[in-house]
Amino acid sequence: MARIIVVTSGKGGVGKTTSSAAISTGLAQRGYKTAVVDFDVGLRNLDLIMGVERRVVYDFVNVINDEAKLGQALIRDKRVENLYVLPASQTRDKDALTQEGVGKVLGQFAEDGFDYVICDSPAGIERGAQLAMYFADEAIVVSNPEVSSVRDSDRMLGILSSKSRRAEQDDEPIREHLLITRYQPERVDLGEMLSVEDVLEILSVPLLGVIPESEAVLQASNAGVPVIMESGSDAGQAYDDAVARLLGEERELRFVDARKKGFFSRLLGK
Repeated sequence: MARIIVVTSGKGGVGKTTSSAAISTGLAQRGYKTAVVDFDVGLRNLDLIMGVERRVVYDFVNVINDEAKLGQALIRDKRVENLYVLPASQTRDKDALTQEGVGKVLGQFAEDGFDYVICDSPAGIERGAQLAMYFADEAIVVSNPEVSSVRDSDRMLGILSSKSRRAEQDDEPIREHLLITRYQPERVDLGEMLSVEDVLEILSVPLLGVIPESEAVLQASNAGVPVIMESGSDAGQAYDDAVARLLGEERELRFVDARKKGFFSRLLGK
């Protein structure tokens, strides 16, 4: 049975698609057959970050409308075995996603032997986001350490607990995780940004990981490479830690303390 994980947030621009690409890649690198699905109909950014934009022939909506088979629309990653991308449509309206259609496609992943399906949700509570959350077994709520982002994430947690299929069927609740992105310990020390402890106190969700603000994220995105593959970068290592925790492994939290200045840096006031 494929495990369906939605990556969601209330606020845009927090790094959901970057996180979806990194987490799905990390799972595939560990040998799990994994698909990452773009639910953002009309925009479609996932294929760019995954570096497969030129290989898109059919999309998610084509499969829903029986205009293509799932196997025709899935794009197999050339770098990581067991990793597949299902792009969104750029030309359709968000209403093209229906509950019945999305459920049918997600069910096909299970029939095709997938272990994980990562659903890259649009921000907010529009239709694509609601459907991505509805079928989820687990949810990764992505938040920046800022008051507005955390507040919106809290709202998404409320929707996850009340409007999912699991909630409707009085089944076991969606397993929730918190992923804090764009974290800058130096700004936390200056009081310009919420600390990890502040965010956890507000949201009360198990912490999956903390991703530092890093130039590597933008560089990887521009190159069409999931940043987790940049194993020498701080962001790549932080995402690898998050995937390990998702699979039940214990990892020490890194990149959450400000770097101590050396003697010459202090002397020069840097």
